[in-house]
Amino acid sequence: MFFFGIEHEVAFLNHEGKLADFSCTKFADFHQIVENLPLYPNDYPQLRVGDAGIKKKRWYIEGFERFADSEKVIDCLAKGIEIRTTIHSTIQGAIDELTTSFSLLREVAGSFGFSPVLLSFNPYTSIFEPQPPLNDFEIRQLQAYPDEQTAYIYMVSYGPDLNISVADLPIESVIDIGQKLTYYSPYIVPFSYSSPFYDRSLWEGLSVRTFIRTGKRSATLVFVEKPEQLIKSVPSLTKIARIPAEIGRIEFKACDSCDDFSIYAGLLALLKGLALDKTLHGRATIPDGNLHQISAKLGFDNEEILLNATKILQTAEDALGNHPDIEFLTPLKVILANRKTKSHQLIETFQNLGSIEETLKRTYV
Repeated sequence: MFFFGIEHEVAFLNHEGKLADFSCTKFADFHQIVENLPLYPNDYPQLRVGDAGIKKKRWYIEGFERFADSEKVIDCLAKGIEIRTTIHSTIQGAIDELTTSFSLLREVAGSFGFSPVLLSFNPYTSIFEPQPPLNDFEIRQLQAYPDEQTAYIYMVSYGPDLNISVADLPIESVIDIGQKLTYYSPYIVPFSYSSPFYDRSLWEGLSVRTFIRTGKRSATLVFVEKPEQLIKSVPSLTKIARIPAEIGRIEFKACDSCDDFSIYAGLLALLKGLALDKTLHGRATIPDGNLHQISAKLGFDNEEILLNATKILQTAEDALGNHPDIEFLTPLKVILANRKTKSHQLIETFQNLGSIEETLKRTYV
């Protein structure tokens, strides 16, 4: 029995047509949007609220929390709004909920002058420097958690967490799947590429997010119940579950954002097929940064990436057998056959329009 969930980060243009990032947007600007979205009491205890109380709904403000000289959160530097689904026993259920939640978010955000745009990396800045500078307490907090020291990456990048779990699977087997997905990540992520912009222009590849992020941050994260089940690594492969519903969850974190949610469905089906498969033997605790960078620059135009992406897609299809989820792989097959990602489309649009903003306005159509 498989379970599925999706966490999808949304970036916005403000009423002036500018990217609403931490440079020009306050927590309150996004908070008014979240406040006007519904609360579903039956979502809990599936969804984690967190200590700061920011994550009360299916939508919450994604950003960098600022602390006083204690655990008390005093601010959150905002980069966008994240949508998270509840846990579903079917891929279609997760996609349907994400679609509904996105429609609600778009409607409410529009009433405050914000419009969603597809971003996987901030096209204007790659630098995040908290202002005012971090205090002693915050520095100690970051030093205690190595992954948190890469906040400068996550504050300028956007992407989904594709969550999958298998009922009653021993934790050793869950970790093994996590290591498998980490190993094959460079061949999974090109299906999602959507970040061809960097420093206000075109980058020389397809996913600047992957090029900068993966290797320094996790490709896959596995939530375990007990400290003795943790595997020491930087970036982390394992993490202690914060609520019971997280135990045994595998989060695939390496993909770019997609504005076509059928690609998320395809990726979840691919992850499920790879979890079921018994023939692939590649395993890694930390992602291969060099291979991800080759993948990020060339995508399916690189022969090794193309061959292995073809192999894992076929392997997943074989593992799924005659299960209806096999149909979700169709959009991935089309992408692979054409060797064209969302980034190719964004590049072409930008070359026609000459404007990043105008290109972004044509996403989520």
